[in-house]
Amino acid sequence: MSKTRRQFTPEEKYSILQEAEREGTTETSRKYNLAHSVLSYWKKKYLVKGKDGLKASYKKVDPQLRTLEEENARLKKIIANQALELEFKTELLKKSDTHYQKARR
Repeated sequence: MSKTRRQFTPEEKYSILQEAEREGTTETSRKYNLAHSVLSYWKKKYLVKGKDGLKASYKKVDPQLRTLEEENARLKKIIANQALELEFKTELLKKSDTHYQKARR
């Protein structure tokens, strides 16, 4: 059985905080099955930034953008490998040319 993470909107968080003020933190945390530390964390964020502090602080990345970035990274890796291979081959050619010229003399 896997746990699913619940996500509360800022409005829901605000209403839960108001309810915690009215009915008490313990009763509210039991009602919504939340840890006391979560309510304290929300309250601290609310007191510092207001309702904006209750918004999710992580940046949502567009899935299409993520796939483009992954493809870009993959293509950069391919180009780097090709450049390294090309450099290696040119060094080999230089060495073989010097050996060939020394043998002709």
